[in-house]
Amino acid sequence: MSHYQWRPMRATDLPRVMAIAADVHVGYFEAEEVFAERLALFAPGCLIAVRSALAGEGEEVIGYAFMHPGRHGVPPALNTLLQALDPAADCLHLHDVALLPSARGSGLGRALVEQLQQLCRRAGLPRATLVAVHASSTYWQSAGFVEDTQALLHGQDSLASYGGDARYMSRRLP
Repeated sequence: MSHYQWRPMRATDLPRVMAIAADVHVGYFEAEEVFAERLALFAPGCLIAVRSALAGEGEEVIGYAFMHPGRHGVPPALNTLLQALDPAADCLHLHDVALLPSARGSGLGRALVEQLQQLCRRAGLPRATLVAVHASSTYWQSAGFVEDTQALLHGQDSLASYGGDARYMSRRLP
């Protein structure tokens, strides 16, 4: 029997993150430096999905997530460094999440949304945002996110870096 969970990311996880990104996000390349910077800037928002045997046989890394404070309507462009967290941040941005096919249906997606909500509350941020790719907007709608094109006053160029099917979405937290 397997157990699935999210755990804090470590710098030593980055090679596995890169391998999963190459498998899951074909056509959406981001350099390892981008992921390393997110981890350095906001470690609480960087998570690793693992499957472990209950008998203590170790863990298998099966996904990752990167979240950081940001500004509503201004998603960072794909494969760009932030340099610093935005001092005017008013949302938690789910920058990237990837799960291997073997992790799907494990409950990790819902668990991630719960972690995102908790992180928003701890940081005092009233909303969460993301850029949906790979036709995933239906999934994110089921998690309470709505397409938020009205907010993209200054973020259209950044959104375009994710491709024509990318959708900017947000969720106001209760």
